[in-house]
Amino acid sequence: MPRIPPELCARCKGYKKLCGLPTCPILDRFRSQIHAANKIRDSVIEGESPPSILVGERGYPRVRVYYLIPPGYRGEEARYHEAPVEWTLRREPLQGIIRLRSELVSAYKRVEVNDPWKLYEDEISISAISERPVDSEAHLARPPSPRLSFNGLTKPLGPSAPVMKLRISSNPAIPHVIERAIWDDAKTTTSLIDLYTRGIDVYTLQKMLSAGLLGRIRRRRVVPTRWAITAVDDTISKYLRERIRDFKEASDVKVYYSEYLGNRFLIILMPGHGSVEWIEAWHPFTVWTRGAGRVLYWRIYEDPLGRANGMDGGFSAARISVLEHLARSRVKGDVVIIREILPSYYAPVGNWHIRESVKRALSLPPIAVNPTLQEIQSIIESKTSLRMNQLSNYITLIGLGKKRISRITEFTE
Repeated sequence: MPRIPPELCARCKGYKKLCGLPTCPILDRFRSQIHAANKIRDSVIEGESPPSILVGERGYPRVRVYYLIPPGYRGEEARYHEAPVEWTLRREPLQGIIRLRSELVSAYKRVEVNDPWKLYEDEISISAISERPVDSEAHLARPPSPRLSFNGLTKPLGPSAPVMKLRISSNPAIPHVIERAIWDDAKTTTSLIDLYTRGIDVYTLQKMLSAGLLGRIRRRRVVPTRWAITAVDDTISKYLRERIRDFKEASDVKVYYSEYLGNRFLIILMPGHGSVEWIEAWHPFTVWTRGAGRVLYWRIYEDPLGRANGMDGGFSAARISVLEHLARSRVKGDVVIIREILPSYYAPVGNWHIRESVKRALSLPPIAVNPTLQEIQSIIESKTSLRMNQLSNYITLIGLGKKRISRITEFTE
């Protein structure tokens, strides 16, 4: 839900635009859900799953598994409902992503987490990792009520209802390397790293782990999606850390920048042994800071051995993109990632946009090479609305505070 003061919404009622947004997010989401619900006749959903699946965590070890279908959509239009990489490349706006996710109707059933083969027998888990949309028909126990739930890690979930019968009428397209891994009696970590090195993207790995398609065959489990997302990011990041440990240190300080969905990312790479520092700056009236009277900061520091003072899904998503960049460049270095969240980020759509925004920033030419401390300060204050007299209390890695000024100037003067 948008974190706008309820008093303002009560005065506005969606048409005065007192919040400053071009359209009312509450009404936009409701209209999209009604649009999806109106395509359902006699509680039957017909369409092609993008493919898309979500596993809840409430009631664990008996959890809900949601199979998502956009009623009436097929082919490319269906696939685009679950396409975070393309959303980033096309710069799909926040309102558009919410509309796409609102149109996905969720047919859910409860399963025991220690019985993943039930999902396999029903072709739900296999369909979830197909390379192309899967023709599906779901008979629901009742018409789905218009509703949209948000989560800080996963993409929004649209209207849902229990499923009585699910029929998958097209054959899922599964790459041979994935099909082989499903029947490989190997540890989960081993399979994840093997598939990753063979070019399988993290989003497919997340769905495989969540659907119970990885691990020792007799010990497999269905994993709630939120847990699977962070587990994949952390597993791959640990592997990448070990890879870059013996690389030479980066010879330059480089600054990168990107902005998407009301989020600004400033990444500073510098010579070092692999520390990662993550600073989030949440403005008042953003999605999680309703009622705040000032910018709120959150900091995580992880040393080169992967020991951190805290953990966060957003940090995990950003870190994997940075480590991938270092591994491709065959260097190691220290990293500072500053994420500024603006009030225009009025609804959480999952941490995929953090992963992809950091990746996009690092794919572009740096906005500065070997800047001085004064130039770094100028860049931060010009690219963000943050002020250094506040931010320097949280950043220590690059010497913007008092602890490491001599360390950074060694490379920048």
